[in-house]
Amino acid sequence: MNLERNDIKKLARLARLYLTEHEEEVIQDELNHVFDLIQEMRAIDETIDMQKVMIFNHHHTHQLLREDEVTEHNQRELFQSLAPEVKHGFYTVSKVIE
Repeated sequence: MNLERNDIKKLARLARLYLTEHEEEVIQDELNHVFDLIQEMRAIDETIDMQKVMIFNHHHTHQLLREDEVTEHNQRELFQSLAPEVKHGFYTVSKVIE
C-alpha cells in the first residue's frame, strides 16, 4: 500500500493541519516507509513457533548486565553544609509563588 499525495492532503485536512508541499512530500515518504516495513513484517514466516524462539534465546544468551554496586556514598551533610540555609534536612529557598 502506498499513499498518494491526495491521501496526505485528505489526512491533513481531517487533522486540520496546514502542510507545505515539502512537508506533504516528507510525510508521504515516511508513511510509505512505515507501510513497507509492515509489509516486510507480514512476510515473516508465520509458522515459526515464537515460544520456542523465546525459550532458545532465554537459555542460550548471556545477559550483559553487571551487578548493582554502590559507587558513590551519601554526601548530603557535605553538600548541605555549603548551602546558605537548611532546615530539617531540606534546602531552604525563597518563596517565588504568591
